[in-house]
Amino acid sequence: MGQIGELKEGDTLLKLEDIHMSFGKVEAIADVSMEVKKGEIHSIIGPNGAGKTVMMNCINGLYRPQKGNIYYKGQNINNLSPHKRAALGIGRTFQKLELYGGMTVLDNIKMGSHIHLKSGILSGSIYQGKTKNEEIQERKFIEEEIVDLLEIESIRDQVAHMLPYGLQKRVELGRALALRPEIILLDEPMAGLNLEEVEDMARFILDINEEERWKTTCILVEHDMGVVMDISHHVLVLNFGNIITDGTPEEVGKNPEVVKAYLGAEDLYISRR
Repeated sequence: MGQIGELKEGDTLLKLEDIHMSFGKVEAIADVSMEVKKGEIHSIIGPNGAGKTVMMNCINGLYRPQKGNIYYKGQNINNLSPHKRAALGIGRTFQKLELYGGMTVLDNIKMGSHIHLKSGILSGSIYQGKTKNEEIQERKFIEEEIVDLLEIESIRDQVAHMLPYGLQKRVELGRALALRPEIILLDEPMAGLNLEEVEDMARFILDINEEERWKTTCILVEHDMGVVMDISHHVLVLNFGNIITDGTPEEVGKNPEVVKAYLGAEDLYISRR
């Protein structure tokens, strides 16, 4: 498949075909296929060890599956490194925080925008001309768009490792947004958060998905089923590396096989806001 033109909302943005990933004799992903449409929040759920994070790692290039193909905007990206996939517009957050603890909030977020800086080492060393202008523009974008969106103006100059865990989660999301991704992989963004922080994070995800200035497609791995069922357009359910089912939140929440394997309730569907 070759590169296609500009995609419209509802077109296939990311496609996985028969992805297989094993670690020794452990089959983490078994011939999994998935399509993510532009403009949607596509959630992946399942018990611990189901293969959710392995799928995320395959998508952003940390793992290369032994079998199958991954297409982004119609382009096969199997052989692209993580930084080249990032350059195409694939952003990522992680289960475990990966912040630069000794740097400020603003500097951590700025690290996500380095891919947009085009000046070389020489001009960067003297910080004049093009380099300075690029830096000013990136800082303006981060402060006016990301800091404002995530409501972190009051902590922008604080050192990251001194912040409460919930605020560090916001900073990591901000760094991913600094990439200006067209699709963002969110690996358990609610993990370890209290109820108020979960509500805030869910609101931020809806904002980056729905607001005109962002319109970011999201792949969400999350154990908070209330959030998943409330904000997702599409849900895929994994168990031991295999797909149980996929569909709308309502279809998945009422699927008896899903209830038996994972959800533990007769009906977990919560209508979208």
